[in-house]
Amino acid sequence: MNNALLDIQASKVSELVFLEAYGGIYEFSAWAATGAWGHRNGTNLDTVDGLHSAMTLTVAGAEEAAQMKLICAHPDLAQKLAVGEELTEASTNEQTSAGLHKCTQAEYEEFQTLNTGYKGKFGFPFIIAVKGLNRQDILSAFRARINNDRETEFGAALKEIDRIAYFRLCDLTEI
Repeated sequence: MNNALLDIQASKVSELVFLEAYGGIYEFSAWAATGAWGHRNGTNLDTVDGLHSAMTLTVAGAEEAAQMKLICAHPDLAQKLAVGEELTEASTNEQTSAGLHKCTQAEYEEFQTLNTGYKGKFGFPFIIAVKGLNRQDILSAFRARINNDRETEFGAALKEIDRIAYFRLCDLTEI
């Protein structure tokens, strides 16, 4: 539970300032912040937990097509770092913190194989909140989850995206 106040509090700013601050929490999906703004009631969006709750409700209540677009907005793990393609600053920091920029050739090849197989099977990229994990943790989860069915993985992807959003919000607190 995180009741820490966010640096930019919804109760004290305009919708435009709020959206500029939180529109990128969900990868290329500002609609999650727009929906959360619609749940604003006094100071309920001023804390990590309050804003995260409103954003997760927005994502959970979205149509499947919007959820799929959100999932597909996320990069393949290790791929863009390895070839020098541009990621969002948050994704770059997250993947770097997990050591994905230091993959061995064998690890990189396994990530590529798993990314290709996963996308081919499910139609969207493998999503995992990498904070606190290392390359081996991520590969282990990847190897296990590729055996799931599509419905399970669709739900898992949304859950992991919500975790990523939570970690990103935690980074924006006053303390």
